[in-house]
Amino acid sequence: MADNARARKLADRIQVVVAETLDRRIKDPRLGFVTVTDARVTGDLREATVFYTVYGDEEERAASAAALESAKGILRSEVGRQTGVRFTPTLTFVPDALPDNARTIEDLLDKARAKDAEVRQVSTGKTYAGEADPYRRPGEDDAEDDEDGAGAR
Repeated sequence: MADNARARKLADRIQVVVAETLDRRIKDPRLGFVTVTDARVTGDLREATVFYTVYGDEEERAASAAALESAKGILRSEVGRQTGVRFTPTLTFVPDALPDNARTIEDLLDKARAKDAEVRQVSTGKTYAGEADPYRRPGEDDAEDDEDGAGAR
């Protein structure tokens, strides 16, 4: 069993090797604008998961996924050649959900901004129901009590 530092270093190296090989050696026309975002290796260094994103619509994502699956053997042999580990990990390609999550968060932030603008518009020209500053300060209470005579015993 390898330690986590070694697995992390191997994962970082696999990410770089796969990205460079996709850029230089794989000439599949189905392969779109693929970005390798992360790689993770199991503790026994036998399996590697490579996360990727594809710029484009759903059809281009599906075509790029098929191209990655067909190039898996070339990519694995290149990883084995450049890393020099005893057992080359098997590669699994997984589309990264990060862009979709970021898009969802941006939509939620846009809704919050719109709601804030609506509240700001409704509150324009309105006044407070009580005083503008409803909080008492320690020095002010003593001065009011002395004027009313309530403070004297």
